Amino acid sequence: MELLCDALGRPQDRYRCLHVVGTNGKSSVTVACAALLGEAGLRSGACISPHAWRWSERTRIDGVEVEPGAFASAVERVAQAVAEVERDLPGEERITQFEAAIAASFVAFADGGVEVAVVEAGLGGRLDATNVIRSSATALTSVGLDHTAWLGESELEIAAEKLAVLRAGTTLVVGALAPEVAELARRTAAERRASLVAAEALDPAVLPGGIAPYGARNAAVAAALAATTTRLGEVALRDGLAAAALPGRAEVVAGEPPMIVDAAHNEPGARALVEALPGLAEGRPVFACLSILADKDVRGIVMALAPALERAVCTAAEPGPAMGRPGAHAANPKIVAEFLREAGVGAESIADPAEAVARTLELARERSGVALCAGSHYLLRYAWTVKRDQSCSR
Repeated sequence: MELLCDALGRPQDRYRCLHVVGTNGKSSVTVACAALLGEAGLRSGACISPHAWRWSERTRIDGVEVEPGAFASAVERVAQAVAEVERDLPGEERITQFEAAIAASFVAFADGGVEVAVVEAGLGGRLDATNVIRSSATALTSVGLDHTAWLGESELEIAAEKLAVLRAGTTLVVGALAPEVAELARRTAAERRASLVAAEALDPAVLPGGIAPYGARNAAVAAALAATTTRLGEVALRDGLAAAALPGRAEVVAGEPPMIVDAAHNEPGARALVEALPGLAEGRPVFACLSILADKDVRGIVMALAPALERAVCTAAEPGPAMGRPGAHAANPKIVAEFLREAGVGAESIADPAEAVARTLELARERSGVALCAGSHYLLRYAWTVKRDQSCSR
């Protein structure tokens, strides 16, 4: 990644950078922080992952997905640099898809005159493709057991991988952490002579109405991170957070039945969703469509969600070659259904994601309930498409 950025003229050094690492909440914090910086008068960029429809969704300037022509230009320049760099790489080494995507964001930000870019890490931190930025502040949103095959078997090991991105003499902003992880963050900041800021809960008056509890926690981290760069008044806080909605995070799609869409792709995310469901479902029974990646803690996610569910339809939303992490695939929906039945929840499996979403909506409609689509980022596009098509047909 360093070689690729060098070949591109190190575009990430042409603007100030803020780094966002953590297990959950990274995209929400990144988008909200960039929105707050924009409200303060700065031209801001947000680099997030994964995407739902298009790779350009990962690159936002002033709150808007990068314009197609600008994105195409950035990708073309990255492709040329990739060819140049790969000529000298040893053996079978190649630039990865994710590295190229991050580099395209860096180029688009430089071309777009961004003053401050908020960059979400992909996997971990220490070895992540984003760890080539000279960040002036880092946010650690949360730490949970996810990607343990790469990051470690304990929260402390995972936290150490994420905290490794902290630059000396900068600022570390932390969200809600377990005591031992908070202590590691304190020690890491002290070792690197970095200021430590614990995000404090925001006044409810500045939060969007109906925000989920985990959304309020993410907003607090975003505000604290933005405050390392600029002063934020109450109006800027309120307007910035109102403009920072991220699809697929405690998102309620209106209609009958209503549908809740939430990625909830690991056990901590599932617990956070369950915490939010009473307010989102407003007392109506919840019928879930679930798809979970095979390399996740499938049983842990299911057991976290089960107490909140009336019934579930399990499916397999595959990432596909142009969607995200190569080699990832969905867990067998029959196995997911078995875990649900073990937890006392009636479940069925339908391999086709669109059919599974339609079946879930049917169940919710029949019983005056709410449909929920969760467990994987890759299920979201099916949820939105089927719901839209059903609404149009009515």
